[in-house]
Amino acid sequence: MVKVADLVKRLLVGRALRSAQAHEQLLPKRIALPVFASDALSSVAYAPQEILITLGIAGLAAYHFTPWIALAVVVILLTVVASYRQNVRAYTSGGGDFEVATENLGSNYGLVVASALMVDYVLTVAVSVSSGVENLGAAVPFVAEHKVATAVAIVALLTVLNLRGIREAGVAFAVPTYAFMISVFGLMLWGGVRLALGADLKASTADLTIIGHSTGLGGFALIFLLLRAFSSGCAALTGVEAISNGVPAFRKPKGKNAANTLLALGVLAATMFAGITALAYVTGAKFADAASGITFADSKGNVVTNVEPVIAQVAHTVFSNFTPAFYFITAMTALILVLAANTAFNGFPVLASVLAQNRYLPRQLHTRGDRLAFSNGIVILATMAGLLIYAFHAETTRLVQLYIVGVFVSFTISQTGMVRHWNRLLRTETDAKKRAQMGRSRVINAFGGTVTGLVLIVVLITKFTHGAWIACAAMAGLFVMMRGIRRHYDNVAAELVVPEDAQVDESMLPARNHAIVLLSKIHKPTLRALAYARATRPSTLEAISVGVDTDEARQLQRDWEERGIPVPLKILDSPYREITRPVLEYVKSLRRRSPRDVVTVFIPEYVVGHWWEHLLHNQSALRLKGRLLFQPGVMVTSVPWQLASSDRLRGRPESFAPGSVRRPYAVPRKDDQVKT
Repeated sequence: MVKVADLVKRLLVGRALRSAQAHEQLLPKRIALPVFASDALSSVAYAPQEILITLGIAGLAAYHFTPWIALAVVVILLTVVASYRQNVRAYTSGGGDFEVATENLGSNYGLVVASALMVDYVLTVAVSVSSGVENLGAAVPFVAEHKVATAVAIVALLTVLNLRGIREAGVAFAVPTYAFMISVFGLMLWGGVRLALGADLKASTADLTIIGHSTGLGGFALIFLLLRAFSSGCAALTGVEAISNGVPAFRKPKGKNAANTLLALGVLAATMFAGITALAYVTGAKFADAASGITFADSKGNVVTNVEPVIAQVAHTVFSNFTPAFYFITAMTALILVLAANTAFNGFPVLASVLAQNRYLPRQLHTRGDRLAFSNGIVILATMAGLLIYAFHAETTRLVQLYIVGVFVSFTISQTGMVRHWNRLLRTETDAKKRAQMGRSRVINAFGGTVTGLVLIVVLITKFTHGAWIACAAMAGLFVMMRGIRRHYDNVAAELVVPEDAQVDESMLPARNHAIVLLSKIHKPTLRALAYARATRPSTLEAISVGVDTDEARQLQRDWEERGIPVPLKILDSPYREITRPVLEYVKSLRRRSPRDVVTVFIPEYVVGHWWEHLLHNQSALRLKGRLLFQPGVMVTSVPWQLASSDRLRGRPESFAPGSVRRPYAVPRKDDQVKT
């Protein structure tokens, strides 16, 4: 069974990689772009759609604001890209916004950023996969009927691909990402050509009316909805921060390559978002779903419920004279939306590893798996995203309401931290050229922090009651949890630290070692445990058995005396047929009589070779060990006895342990007083 499990693991994940092969997993820019930029690039498939959904609430007249909202989103996107180019040049260890905030603003701000990013990464997977399934459902009815199951299956597939290693995942995702870019630019180019030639391009929803919104909204209500539409469109900015967490995955020079990749991401994402939004506006595309509360009707007054995603409508309209192109762009859109989740699969595990190294998360998240990927972080991300997809029925609009809050929290705090970073460097820098460069960077980061801070306020005001409060609550919960984990590790470190002048104190040694061998009957494991206990030369040695059945206890005593075993046997009474409690009470009584004595308990255990045999053996031993470990002054020693079924595992090559490979870089910690 174990060999079968190993074979399946190797088929799914691939052969284990040595620590020395870590450099082979570094990415060139052409592969790094699809790995880290797929989230931002894919947002063109749902960000324009979210703008139209919100504007539809105000009535048909509100659609005229679409170009202005799209322009504002593009300005914010380019501002954030310019700001983050400063980040990746200054901080290349992979801590990203967490490192910037921690170093320049303090650990609490760093944890706020980390909590926000972790929530946002989980939502990135849930939103991207759900949107991809939604777009694929426009062409494949079976997918539309089984959205949740399809989305969860896709998350599982992405998990397996990422467990195989970042480089293999990048190569696998490069082709569809570039194919999507080509298809979108082809759509924009062909749409522009047809419009220039005088073609009348009208989306299938262009003539639909909105039931119940004939008069529209005005005044403060209209302003509020425009701000809400803007905040929904800002979903196009998600994924920009992923490169700052993934800088260690780039080839040298890491900072320069990451900055260049970020620039390419910004230009491509802004152009594609603006192009799709413009075509949607020109063709009169509209969109609504059940969560929006908007109802469409055709010219005859019939209610229209089956509306294609906006990018599918645009593609249908532009390629009305070439249907294969429509199916191609629909397939590529669905694929890139699914692969956009890979941005989070690269960002979340690295961030979790940095947090674990700084003792804010369990240490297991800091270790690499067989393929030099942070396997534990990948599995946790996939699990949380799958639960979200199931809870929200893979509905993109409902999930988007939880989205982008976290990313704008990290944007704002990170850019504020960068301003303080430049201020600190300018106080000591004397070179005029370097001071001028730092001054320009400070202005860019200050502008970025101000703009993203204003957007964050808008997002919180317009989205809080629509679901953003869930993301805020999750961030608060993560913050408290990570503070608690750090407090625990600090307390343990302080408790275990050895003073510099400490020496071995003979008075601290135990007065005597009282050994106990636990047994249920006389057999080979019992005799081996007795022999091993005698070999340790304890001060006193006795055998202990619990008398659950009176007749069996008497027979054990007779057999013991007949064999002449030179160790006294004591049978503990157990009127309620318990095993653990009598042993614990006896051990405690020994400790009470001689507090300076050490009690060593020897427990014979079977070593089995099949998983199902573990269910049949060792349960009592496990329970006893679990309870005895909490008793001060008590040592527990397992004495193994290999059963015949374990022979098949002899000579089996040792596999990589989960913690055998560790990251070579870490975020500096200012508040660390005790090193573990």
